[in-house]
Amino acid sequence: MGEGIRRFVLEERRLEFPFVGLTLTALAGGMLSRWAIPGMEGAFWIAAYFFGGFYGVLDGARALREGRLDVNLLMLLSALGAALIGHAEEGGTLLFLFSLSNALQTLALERTRQAIRGLLKLRPSTARRLRGTTEETIPVEAIEVGDHLLIRPGERIPADGVVVAGFSAVDESLLTGESIPAPKGPGDSVFEGTLNSYGALEIQVTRPTSDTMLARIIHLVEEAQAQRARTQQAIDRFEQRYAWAVLAGAALTLILPWLWGEALERAFYRAMTLLVVASPCALVISTPAAFLSAIAAGARRGILFKGGMALERLARVRVVAMDKTGTLTENRVAVQAVRALDGTGPDSVLALAAAVEARSEHPIARAIVEEARARGLALQEIREVEARPGLGVIGFANAHRIWVGSPRLFQQEGIPIPSEVSVLLEKVQHAGRTALLVYDGQWHGIIEVADRVRAEAPEAVRALRRMGIEVVMLTGDHPAVARAVAQAVGIEHVEAGLLPEEKLERIQAMARTLGPVAMVGDGMNDAPALAAASAGIAMGKMGSDTAIETADVVLLQEDLRRVAEAIAMARAAMRTVWQNLALASGVIALLVALTFGLGIPLPLAVVGHEGSTLLVVLNGLRLLRWKYPVSTGSANPAGVSPHRGTSG
Repeated sequence: MGEGIRRFVLEERRLEFPFVGLTLTALAGGMLSRWAIPGMEGAFWIAAYFFGGFYGVLDGARALREGRLDVNLLMLLSALGAALIGHAEEGGTLLFLFSLSNALQTLALERTRQAIRGLLKLRPSTARRLRGTTEETIPVEAIEVGDHLLIRPGERIPADGVVVAGFSAVDESLLTGESIPAPKGPGDSVFEGTLNSYGALEIQVTRPTSDTMLARIIHLVEEAQAQRARTQQAIDRFEQRYAWAVLAGAALTLILPWLWGEALERAFYRAMTLLVVASPCALVISTPAAFLSAIAAGARRGILFKGGMALERLARVRVVAMDKTGTLTENRVAVQAVRALDGTGPDSVLALAAAVEARSEHPIARAIVEEARARGLALQEIREVEARPGLGVIGFANAHRIWVGSPRLFQQEGIPIPSEVSVLLEKVQHAGRTALLVYDGQWHGIIEVADRVRAEAPEAVRALRRMGIEVVMLTGDHPAVARAVAQAVGIEHVEAGLLPEEKLERIQAMARTLGPVAMVGDGMNDAPALAAASAGIAMGKMGSDTAIETADVVLLQEDLRRVAEAIAMARAAMRTVWQNLALASGVIALLVALTFGLGIPLPLAVVGHEGSTLLVVLNGLRLLRWKYPVSTGSANPAGVSPHRGTSG
């Protein structure tokens, strides 16, 4: 019971607004008692000081225990000083406005955390587990990897998994920012907290509930909110020196005029006013007001910034380096064309190749088999298969061999390729596709496979260029394929055939010559470059765990246009920070000048000081409503290919 009250009062600060109301009531009572009940105003001033200074005393004492001097102590000293010289009503007014300002700041900054609490509310409390023909309701904590769950229309999915039965559309907008429900069927991935729409789904759980995408998002954002940006760290260090300077300045403002013959009360009053107007409240809140709002706004749009440091780094970016496979392309290899060389027709060539590739798990093999099945082709059974990694496959049927692979496979096997076939192969490679030859003593045909460029990739590149950012492709793939992709999306600077450590070296070289570099990638081989870049951006929904952990920013939606949006949001956050710092510094300078020049009264000084603090907070909160105009550009849908055995 006592622990609950302590948390309610101290940690959750639930009494801030009631205490502000009580402070105002006590102030009004003190004013009225001068006429209605003379001699009672002292009790009202004590009440005003108690309720108005309650949280200030707690925060100030905590700062002192940590060896810091903060603005709470400056405000309290000023209010106590006003009471000592007979201006208790002005000290009470100061505490009322200061406590009101702090309460409004708490309320305003709380809005930046509501997006994260909204994610927590997405988690259903129970799930329907299927055991054979029976259905049982269990708490989500009891879900285990491998369980089969039933999700009915209108229900939220309780765990990450893959659909094993049923068809529906799932609203993933609160995780990815995509407003259109994603169609789901057998083999498709689903995520905890997303909303099933019209059809029942049976899913198999693939991740424990502690490691779902939703849990990872919440963890990443909580870490981001706790992380301090370099600007904020600099302000925190400055605050300590500045607070001591203000205290020393107030002491000199009291002592020097008094030594020169000014009345002690007047000098003391001016010193107390200086304590108020020079206090760095607005300066201190300038950075977190903007960064916390940007982090929360990004989380709602499927862009996870890992703290203010990530926002600062991204705002300075002048070059964006992109991986190819899985970033500029969909990383879904598909058959683009089949050329028959034996006069039988494309389907017979495809059926023969698919029969050999049927037992392979390679993406190109799966693409060939899927295309054959889509065409309804019958496949002969080939039980004996020999894989040649990076080259192709050799099958054995009816006492003869069948080769399906790249030209290098035949070079290694000592099988000469006819000149007319070589001419065709050159045309395929210049088109940016991978050519697979089908041969069993006779040249049956060429199968062309390719990875498709993301539909939004050209528009994403154009958007970055409009922002004055140079776009570069770094890939481990074949130069011809890389050039084809680059041409399709509008990238001029291409570096191909790179190993992971070579990508890292290119990032470092560009940073030295062109300026801060952001790396966009999705695979484990991108992790070194993501870590070395000024800012790493991971395609999170399909990206590897290593890439997501290494990156500064995670894009939950598979849309490259979010890269430009993330950079624009980071730049908007930094603009807001500098606006806040300029406003806070300007108001302090103006109020200090008025204090010495015109001798403004303490209540007016308090209004100016706290008003600037609230303006800074409200300016930061504008980022919660920040919008980025995402234009929908058309893209070249032509397939472009990663060569078998290479990495993007």
